[in-house]
Amino acid sequence: MKLKASVTALAAIGAAFITVAAAHAQEAVTPAIAGVVNAGTKIELIKDGFKGTEGPIAAPDGSVLFTENQNDTIIRIAPDGSTSVYRSGANGSNALAFAPNGDLVTVQTLDARVGVIQPQGNVRTLAAKVDGGLGFGRPNDLVVDKKGNVYFTDSGANANANPKPDLSKIAKPAVYRISPEFAIERLANDITRPNGIQLSPDEKVLYVANTAGEHVLAYDIAANGKLGAKREFARLEGFRQTENGPTSGADGLAVDAEGRLYVASNAGIQVFTAKGDALGVIALPKRPQNLAFAGPDKKTLYVVGSGSAWRFPVLTAGYAGRAK
Repeated sequence: MKLKASVTALAAIGAAFITVAAAHAQEAVTPAIAGVVNAGTKIELIKDGFKGTEGPIAAPDGSVLFTENQNDTIIRIAPDGSTSVYRSGANGSNALAFAPNGDLVTVQTLDARVGVIQPQGNVRTLAAKVDGGLGFGRPNDLVVDKKGNVYFTDSGANANANPKPDLSKIAKPAVYRISPEFAIERLANDITRPNGIQLSPDEKVLYVANTAGEHVLAYDIAANGKLGAKREFARLEGFRQTENGPTSGADGLAVDAEGRLYVASNAGIQVFTAKGDALGVIALPKRPQNLAFAGPDKKTLYVVGSGSAWRFPVLTAGYAGRAK
């Protein structure tokens, strides 16, 4: 009887040790990146177990919103780190942006489109078709400038989806802009898999993450809104060949007040100067998918990906001229 009790006690101790070890395995800290983070800053795990983490953005009330795409839900992270359902049933919203008038604009994946989902009295579709009636494949990310122009990416149809889509009715992957007058214009269609999209603080440069490429791409924006030639802005670590093709995992983008670009990728959060020089990589326990500055003075970086949400303090605030 005593032997059985001892074995039971040892098993309990072993289970407790494994639990503690697992908890410590989830902890992570930052390296030192000048002007970005101090060495040893704890990366706080807010919560895991989400299904399809994307599109974080700072909300006016000090909280953070992000999408749980596979559950067609928008999640709210309160300033104290608690989470709650902000909204259910948003047509598979994948990324979020606030327009200058306060409208919440999203790229939507169930019935592929871009539209306003709140306030309730202003819900509407901004774009659902292009090129004489072709639909979007999978609208992925967006950013809204100070004038109300909506820049967004469409990563294209998933040819392996079930049921298989009719590719003859779907536009190729591209980058688009919807004007404040609701006119849609295709800006670029020469990117294999356009994903994250962001503007520089002065809104003179448009950045696009190409998940299938080794570089973040950049375009100068002319006074008339046209894009200049595509250029390779920054080289990404973690680029590799897989059985499904090449990938850098390049996904969400964010900018800080100094114009640095933060990129979620296979390697973690990669940080670049406004000139594209690499400053360092912040590794996380799982692959990040998107990120946003929020909190008091926008000096906390929130990151979501692989079913988890994290946050950690930074040295330079995110750009304050837009929600993201």
